[in-house]
Parts: sequence; structure tokens; C-alpha cells
Amino acid sequence: MNEKCGTKSRLLAVIGWLGLALVGGVLLLLTIWSAAALYFDVRVSWLRIPILTLFLAAVATVWIRVKGRWRKMGLTAIAWVLVLAWWFTLQPSHNRNWQRDVALLPYADVEGNKVTVHNVRNCDYRSETDFDVRYYDKSYDLDALHSVDLCLVYWGSPHMAHTMVSFGFEGGAYLCFSIETRKESGEGYSAVKGLFRQFELIYIAADERDVVRLRTNYRQGEDAYLFRLLASPEKAREFFLSYVRRMNSLHERPEWYSAITQNCTTSMRMQRAATDRAPWDWRMLVNGHGDELLYERGLVATNLPLAELKQRGHINARAQAADKAEDFSRQIRQDVPGIDP
Repeated sequence: MNEKCGTKSRLLAVIGWLGLALVGGVLLLLTIWSAAALYFDVRVSWLRIPILTLFLAAVATVWIRVKGRWRKMGLTAIAWVLVLAWWFTLQPSHNRNWQRDVALLPYADVEGNKVTVHNVRNCDYRSETDFDVRYYDKSYDLDALHSVDLCLVYWGSPHMAHTMVSFGFEGGAYLCFSIETRKESGEGYSAVKGLFRQFELIYIAADERDVVRLRTNYRQGEDAYLFRLLASPEKAREFFLSYVRRMNSLHERPEWYSAITQNCTTSMRMQRAATDRAPWDWRMLVNGHGDELLYERGLVATNLPLAELKQRGHINARAQAADKAEDFSRQIRQDVPGIDP
């Protein structure tokens, strides 16, 4: 009997220590996040280090001076809650000194089957950083919508990619949506900063000679792959309109970009009604594997091995050959499986 009680006591002790370790690990992560939020998101730059120092000193004092594990943990959790409450008071804005290529927000008027998109971007590039910003307005007939293509652009890691969706209409017109950070003048993208409230979210509606050609012809080390999505006319129409609704919403009210919840891929899922969203998969976040997910779910052609499908969809060489050609969109689709440009 005593042996059984001793075993039970040891087991409970182990469970207790594991629970403490788990709670302690979570609190450590929350404290690190709080410190990073203070470092990146305090708007007065010269106050960042002093405020961060005070925060870390306060947490350290709690763990050195306060007695009782649960009291230490409770006060640490309260410190995180206070930082989080402040963090949620930070508001996005339309009124900043924007970079020229994101200075205008697109929006659309919907009248029955006619959708008129304003501020379709078509920059004329001489290099990645040297370009003329141009916009145009164009009307699209939803009855003429005949295709949906996904463009995956890899910019370093095979596990991460930038996703863009392009809608094709009869007559050779394509409208491409690229979900990005709306950067201020002199500001560059940072994946770490993207976890905090550093960037506003923008839906760029663009000519493919802009957002695709920029990545294939002018940026170094980026590889673009095009896939034809298998979607019924009804699904394609609703997908297009979900972009339009989200674009108009952002035109009316700014929102923060988030590298996790509001990025170029997760935003595509969130813009659709909850009942119409695809089941969650880790490859929606680690989106460099998005082609694997689409292939498994039969949303792209599956009559070829995925490796061959992807290789034939690699469009850099065709884009560079087409460059400023009026039929750029047709040329980059030559020989891409499932596409008759």
C-alpha cells in the first residue's frame, strides 16, 4: 500500500513539475513577444529602448523579489496583458508617406455582371527601384470570366513563396491580385516586423506586366510558377468577387498586415465566407508547399507528376522574352499545362 501511495505521489509530482514547466515556457514566449512588440511598435523611436528596459527590469524584479511561483507567474501574465492591451490600441492608417507604387488604393464598382476596377496598376519598370507609376480603370464582364491562375513566386527559401491570383477574361484581359504590405517611403519588408503592427495591408489590382514582370524580369533570385486552377464558372466568379469585396473593404477602412493571419496566402482564405473556406492545412502558412496542397486536393491538373507540372509552369524565361509585349500574358502561358492562352 505504501509503495502504491509513493508511486502515486511521485507521479503527481512529475505532472505538477511538467505543468509548471509548460506554463513557464508559455510565459517566457509571451514575455519575449511583449519585449519585441515594445521594441518594434512604440511609435516614438527614442522611447523604445527605455520602455523596453523598464519592462524587462519589472519582469526580472518580479521573479527575483516576489515569493511564490504562482504569484510570479500571475504578475508576469498581467504584464503581458497590459502590453497586449496597449498593442491593440495601435490603429492602421491610410494617411502616411507611402511609397509611390502603393500610394493609390484600388477599388471597384459592381453593377450586375459589370465590375469596374479603379487604379489598376501597370508600372513601367527600368529596374526594380526605377519605374514610372501608371494606373488605369477597366471594366470586366463576369460572364466573360473564363480562368483563374495561381502564381507562386519563390524568393529564397523553398518553403516560402509569394502568392498571386490572376483572373482571365475573354479577349485576353487578365487582372492579377497581389496581397502585400503597404510600405512607407524608405521602408523595407521584414518578416520579423510583419509579426507586429508595422505594415498596413494592401490588395494590389494590377496588370500582369507589372506584378508578374517585376518578379521575373527585374528582381534577382525570384522564380515564378504558374498553375491553372480547376474552378467552375460559379466558383471562379465568387472567388473574383471575394477579392473585390475585400479590396473595397480595405479602401474604406485600413487594416494591419500580419505575417501569420493576414498575409498573401492566409488572406485569400479569410476573405471568403466561413462556410466556403477550404479546410485548414499547415501548407497555407508554409506556403512554398502550396502547390503540393493544390495537387493533393485536385485543384490543379493531376495528369502529370507534380514535379513536371511545376517545371513546365516555370515562366521566368518566357516572361523575360516577352518583357513589354502587349501579349505578355499570352506568352507566359505558352506550354503551361491546362492553359490554352
